[in-house]
Amino acid sequence: MSFRSAARVLSVLGSTLLGLALAVPLTAQSTPSSPSPAAPAVTQAAPPPKHALTPKERARQQKQLEKELNPEDKKWLNEDVAYIITPEERQAFLQLQNEDEREAFIEEFWQRRNPDPTSSYNQYKEDYYQRFAYANQHYAAGVPGWRTDRGRIYITWGKPNEVDDHDSGGTYDRPMKEGGGTTQTYPFEDWTYNYLEGVGTNVQLEFVDTCMCGDFKLTSDPGAKDALLNVPGAGLTQAEEMGQCSKDQRFGQTNGSTISPCASVFQGQSDNEFSRIELQAKIFSAPPVKFKDLAEVVNHNISYSLLPFRYRTDFVKITDDTVLVPITLQIAYRDMTMKQTNNVDQAQIDVYGRISTITGRTVDQWDQTADVNFPSELVSQYANQTTRYWHGALLKPGRYKVNLVLKDVNSPSKLGTKAYSIVVPAYQDDQLASSSIILADDIQKVPAKDIGTGQFILGDTKVRPVIGGVGAPAQFKRDQSLGIWMQVYNLTTDRITHKPSVSINYQVEDLATQKVLLNQTQAAGSESDAGDEITLEKSLPLARLEPSTYQLTITVTDNMSKQRIMPHADFIILN
Repeated sequence: MSFRSAARVLSVLGSTLLGLALAVPLTAQSTPSSPSPAAPAVTQAAPPPKHALTPKERARQQKQLEKELNPEDKKWLNEDVAYIITPEERQAFLQLQNEDEREAFIEEFWQRRNPDPTSSYNQYKEDYYQRFAYANQHYAAGVPGWRTDRGRIYITWGKPNEVDDHDSGGTYDRPMKEGGGTTQTYPFEDWTYNYLEGVGTNVQLEFVDTCMCGDFKLTSDPGAKDALLNVPGAGLTQAEEMGQCSKDQRFGQTNGSTISPCASVFQGQSDNEFSRIELQAKIFSAPPVKFKDLAEVVNHNISYSLLPFRYRTDFVKITDDTVLVPITLQIAYRDMTMKQTNNVDQAQIDVYGRISTITGRTVDQWDQTADVNFPSELVSQYANQTTRYWHGALLKPGRYKVNLVLKDVNSPSKLGTKAYSIVVPAYQDDQLASSSIILADDIQKVPAKDIGTGQFILGDTKVRPVIGGVGAPAQFKRDQSLGIWMQVYNLTTDRITHKPSVSINYQVEDLATQKVLLNQTQAAGSESDAGDEITLEKSLPLARLEPSTYQLTITVTDNMSKQRIMPHADFIILN
C-alpha cells in the first residue's frame, strides 16, 4: 500500500483549505528524554510493545482463535471461502467479538467482490457457489470435490478456457520440451487459462491421478504423469533412445523435475524451476481483491480492530459558513509492532482518512506515515505511553461521514478502522455560541511563523487534546494540570469601545459526590484583541482533587445581550 510522502500544510486563517497535520508527541528523529505527561491512565502496568509474531506463533494464534468460533462460522471460514479469503481478512474475522460483527463482516466480504456494488445482486457470489457445487459434483475422490486440487482451482479461478483430457491415461507422445518419444501415462488433465489476475497469461496447469483412484493432484513436474518412469529401458525419450542421455539422469535432479535434462534446450522461461514454483505459489493463493491501499478499506466498509485507537472530533468556527473540524487520534505504544534497528525500536503507522457528505461525495481525504523511535532499553518505560495524530478539515455546516483507517507498517495485517457521523454546527450571527471545550495536556503560544499551521495549532495556540476511551471522558493524573481551551462567538459589543462585556464562570463538580469543588468567576472582554469573539485559555492544577469523575461547566454570560450558554465536559482524575 502506498502513501504520499509529504503532507499538505496550508493556513487555517484566511485560507479556504486546511492542511494535514499529523503529529507525534515524540519527535520521530530524536530520542525522548522522559515520558510524556499525556500517558493514558491504566490501573496496572501494561506489557511492553509487541514485536511481530513469527509464522509459527501466528498460526498457533489463529488456531486458538478458530476454536472459539461457532460451527457455522468455522464452516464459512474453513470451507465456504477457504480459498478466496485473504490473510488480512481471515485475521480480522478471527478478531471479531460477536455474531453481529461476523454477520456484518460476511456481508461486506461479498460486497467487496461484487462487480456491481450498486446492485443488490452479486454475480460473483452467485458464480462462486455454483462453482462450489460443480466441484463437489464432478471432482469428488474419497473426499468432497471442494477439497481436491481440481476442485480448489475450479472454485478459486473458475472454468478453464481449455481442457486437454487424458482421463484414461495410455499412450502419450511427449512434446520436445518434455524430451519427445512415446510412453504410457497415468490419467491426467491439462488446464489452460488465458489470463488470471495476479497470476499471468497463458497459465497452464497439470493434474495427475497417480493412484488411479480419481484423485488428480496438481503437479509442477511434467514428468509426474509418466507411468513408465521407474521401469528401466521403457518409455525412453528421443535423446535417451539415441544414447545422448541416460534415463538415470532424470532422477536426483535439484530442480524438482523428472524430465530428461537433455530436453532443456527445448524449454522456455515458463518451464524453469523458478517459474514453476512461482506459479504453484500464486495459483494456491487467494485471488487479488481491489485492496490496493487503505482507501479500499473505506470503500468497502470493512471493519478491523487489530490496531485499536481512540479518537475525538471538535468544532471551531472560522467564518460564518466555515468550521474547522480537528480530528485527533491516539494510539498506545503497546499496540504497535516495534522493529529493532541498531538498538532503536521503531514503529510506523499509516493513517488514511476520508470525510464525505451523506450523498457520498468526498470533501476531504488525507494519508500520511509517521514514525515513532526510542531506544530499545526504554521499551518497558514507554509501554504505557501514547502517540497522538491531528488532522484539521474545513467544512461547511451539515452532516458528514468520517472514515478512518490505520495500518501498522511493521505488521501489515494489523488494521484499525472507524466510521462515524458528525454534524458540523451552524453558528447563527445573533446567537451566543461556543466551540467545543478542548481539555488538553499542552496549551502554549506558538511563534508568529507557525500561526494557523502545524501540529495541533488553533490560531496562535498549540492545543493538544487528551482523549478518553470510546464514549469515556478524558483521563488525567493528579500531577498534571487540566488545560482548558474554548472560543466564544457572537458576543454583543459596545458601539463606542467595540468591546464586549462577558462574565466567565468555571465550575468543577465531583459527579460521584455531587459536590462543587471549584466555582470561579472572572470578567472578560477588556483585552486589547477582544471583540465579538474571544478565546478562553486556562490551566487548573489537579493535585488537590481526589481520583474521581468530574464535570467542568463553563458558564458564559453576555452582559449586554443577556444571553447565556453553559457548555460542559467530563474528565477523570487517576492517582
